[in-house]
Amino acid sequence: MEKFGLFIARNRALVLIIAILLLIPSLYGMSISRVNYDLLTYLPEELDTRKGERIMQDTFSTAATSFLVIEDMPEKDVAKLKDKVADVDGVQEAIWIDDLVDTTIPKEILPDDVKDIFYSENATMIIIKYDEPAASERTMDAIDEVRKLSNKQCFLSGAAPIMRDTKALSDKETPFYVLLAVILAVIVLMLSMESTFVPVVFLLSIGFAIVYNLGTNVLLSFLDNISYVTKALAAVLQLGVTMDYSIFLMHRYDEELSKGQEKNHAMATAIASTFAAITGSSLTTVAGFLALCAMQLGIGKDIGIVMAKGVLLGVLTTITVLPAMILYFDKLIHRFRHGTVLPRFEKSAAFVTKHYKVFVVVFLLAFLPAVYGQQSVDVYYNLDDSLPKDLESVVATNKLKEEFDMTTTHFIIVNDDVPGYKLREMTDRIEKVDGINKVVSYDSIIGEGIPESFVPDDLRDIFKQGGYNLIIANSEYKAARDEENAQIDAVKDIIKEYDKNGIVAGEGPLTKDLIEIAEQDFKHVNSVSIIAIFAIILLVFGSISIPIILVASIELAIFMNMGIPFYTNTSIPFISSIVVGTIQLGATVDYAILMTTRFKEEMLNGHDKFEAARISVLGSARSIVTSALTFFGATAGVGFISHMEVIKSLCSLISRGAIISMVVIIFILPSLLIAFEGFIAKTTRGWAKHPKVSRPQEATN
Repeated sequence: MEKFGLFIARNRALVLIIAILLLIPSLYGMSISRVNYDLLTYLPEELDTRKGERIMQDTFSTAATSFLVIEDMPEKDVAKLKDKVADVDGVQEAIWIDDLVDTTIPKEILPDDVKDIFYSENATMIIIKYDEPAASERTMDAIDEVRKLSNKQCFLSGAAPIMRDTKALSDKETPFYVLLAVILAVIVLMLSMESTFVPVVFLLSIGFAIVYNLGTNVLLSFLDNISYVTKALAAVLQLGVTMDYSIFLMHRYDEELSKGQEKNHAMATAIASTFAAITGSSLTTVAGFLALCAMQLGIGKDIGIVMAKGVLLGVLTTITVLPAMILYFDKLIHRFRHGTVLPRFEKSAAFVTKHYKVFVVVFLLAFLPAVYGQQSVDVYYNLDDSLPKDLESVVATNKLKEEFDMTTTHFIIVNDDVPGYKLREMTDRIEKVDGINKVVSYDSIIGEGIPESFVPDDLRDIFKQGGYNLIIANSEYKAARDEENAQIDAVKDIIKEYDKNGIVAGEGPLTKDLIEIAEQDFKHVNSVSIIAIFAIILLVFGSISIPIILVASIELAIFMNMGIPFYTNTSIPFISSIVVGTIQLGATVDYAILMTTRFKEEMLNGHDKFEAARISVLGSARSIVTSALTFFGATAGVGFISHMEVIKSLCSLISRGAIISMVVIIFILPSLLIAFEGFIAKTTRGWAKHPKVSRPQEATN
């Protein structure tokens, strides 16, 4: 590595030219990367609900459907608006009452089943079906055009408009997330590093890695697209997680310069020394992110692979691009040197070693309330709840619920060979299920005795196509609620009696599957991440006891972080409950490894466990605090400004987790190392077996 480091140092101009040239394909890759704004599509493909979605999309073309609620508009104007909407590119058809009956017929004498679909007291509704799925650009453009045709009396609701507004909000806010993360990271680094210019160099180097990461997603065939959550957070998380590596390299470079080494050789030594440290450190972080791939929900693979790739690219740029930049800007870096606001932590080091028993007791006592809080926190799964209440689509969805009592809609798909009388019997039973306020089917609309030839094609195509019957059941319950889930089970039981392959699809059933899978994913991801990181620490230290102590310390910090929402009576989105713990474990276990490595070194240097712990805190605290505060700054600002609750919650939890981990590692971990040093010595390869013993001392300054 020293030869490699010397090559980088001597050819720094070439390295920077290559790095800049690589930005061109990376920026192109970023521009063509597709983004998925529908989190429900990450459910496993083999689920009945996902099969139902495919049938609705491929056969009935109703997977991308919206509802245009129109208040207090004359019927002739509604008919004109419907015709204009039908002509919009991307709209397959717009369905209103005039497609079924003549509008000269008074609506009061229409059959209730027909009237209730299209009319409420002072409003009517146009059903809009699109040519392509809700997440496609063409459908989103069509939604924009429909909104342009509408006025203040019109409210466009449904999954497709919600997705359109999610995209608009995400695209608008994401650049601000990155900008704010950069500004806050610069502030933290300027206060904690000894040069004003160093933060600029760090962020330029990490910026290269971020662009490389986002630009290479298109090269991975299994990442056909990335979620908007990944897109919004990838740069911010990569900045926070990989900043450690830059700090380690800079500190070691300055240390070598202070020994009198020439710049190129000082950097070569720094690269060689830092590579071993950041490789071991990055392995735990990569393992933490890859653990997300254990999720059944596809978004876990999405976030996990993108972020693991980002960490690896961060390591590569730290040992190539960053050294070249540091050497190129060396004069500026050392010209603008200043003191830092961080203390030397001498009093903290002495306090920890003197009162280590107190911190061990705190560690033990904190576990019970932390675990209880983490297990009891309220988690929500209804994705509408994560969006601002004043979004057009959210306002329109509430209108749909108020005017037509359509809180959620179940799409029931059964085989067309089920006899008509059986279907009527089935729909009658479904109507009696608690919370079902309306069931609409082909047979219920046309009634008995009407010949097939008399039925309009538009009406038949809505309900009967490709060998399937579609039945629409409206529920007064909200998705993700216990009563809604019980209702879905009851409806499933009924339709299975008539068609064993019958399917209940729609938002409610999809969300119910999401709840069940998310609960399993939470257990799987936690277990996999703990086992993977435990194994890495075991190999690094050659110890059974050290992985237990380190993982237990970080897990306490995670439990405390995830338990706070319970004690503050705050609900969090389901994604946060699954991924935050793994991200916190992978990103901050580095602090624990740094502290423990220094403790082991000082024990081998002949110090007793108290002095070894004191020196460890003294030598590690500034790096840990700088890294944690940078991670905090990069994510806390995003959590503060974001209007998307999923992003706000994730960033708020991650930023708070960084601070909690920092405190636990600086105060509790050294106490545990002192308390269990004898056990560690017996279970660790290469540990100092007979250390001297002395008392912990007070700091002198």
